[in-house]
Amino acid sequence: MTEPTSHPLRADMLLAMRRLARSVAVISCNDGERRYSMSATAVDSLSTEPPSLLICINRTSSIFPPLDKGAAFCVNVLSAQHQHIAIDCSGRLKGEERFTTGNWQTSDRGVPYLHDAQASLVCSQDGRFDYGTHAIFIGRVEQVLISGEVDPLVYVDGIYTTAAAPMRCAAV
Repeated sequence: MTEPTSHPLRADMLLAMRRLARSVAVISCNDGERRYSMSATAVDSLSTEPPSLLICINRTSSIFPPLDKGAAFCVNVLSAQHQHIAIDCSGRLKGEERFTTGNWQTSDRGVPYLHDAQASLVCSQDGRFDYGTHAIFIGRVEQVLISGEVDPLVYVDGIYTTAAAPMRCAAV
């Protein structure tokens, strides 16, 4: 059994995580009746064989119940022009209102996706792991849609920003 995290350690971890720049995505899904979406930075690739990724979802979020029941989902990787969508999906708007900004479409699998996201990865669920306040969902990638140039929206130190110009390294 693990010891509860002390408050100072939790606070230090939060300060440390503010220094970890992450691309911003919006996770979207539906339960057959309603659509759900939320902004997220806890998204990562898992494997290319099979193509898969993982998302970490707090059990108190509104998107958790349909995911908990096995709903397919989409990871929409946002571009710098999508900051308003990230803000809308992180709490400014609620429920179906979150789909009033942006060009939302429905995939062949019935999953909502952002049409002009840098990338939209439509996934079926292929595993789950509960840990602390969150659940880690593994998504088996079923479809990938790519749009525009690489221009990620980045979240670091509590603000949205863009990536710096790429630095090219000389061949060694």
